[in-house]
Amino acid sequence: MVMKTTTLLMLTSALVVWVGCQSSSSPRGGSVLKGQGFTIDAPTYFATKIKQGETQSVPISLKRGSQFKQDVKMQIETSAGLSVEPTSATIRASDSPDLQLRIAAAPNAALGDYRVTVRATPQTGEPTLAILTVRVVAP
Repeated sequence: MVMKTTTLLMLTSALVVWVGCQSSSSPRGGSVLKGQGFTIDAPTYFATKIKQGETQSVPISLKRGSQFKQDVKMQIETSAGLSVEPTSATIRASDSPDLQLRIAAAPNAALGDYRVTVRATPQTGEPTLAILTVRVVAP
């Protein structure tokens, strides 16, 4: 019985670590035609923790289909207690697809989970949305 419990705890711990190190992708934006869309890759829930009063850089990335050659406008919003910079950006077709968000937790931010919403709108086609969950923890 002890062996089964120990094995189960080890497997559960490994799964939590593996899930926490992954990134997630948004639904596809742009065109539904093969290679002509895009997604937003962002950290998963367990990957983004910020202490009260601190700022953290969080990478997001635009994953383009092989035929997707458009500029994409990014709008970034968050709820009270957090601030984010930039609040908007344009990733040009010729630019690097990576964007660093600087997310700050107010010194008096309540502990818990907050959402950062990233909306990506191409020149033509459908926009997409990615939601990052940020956990504010005690310093």
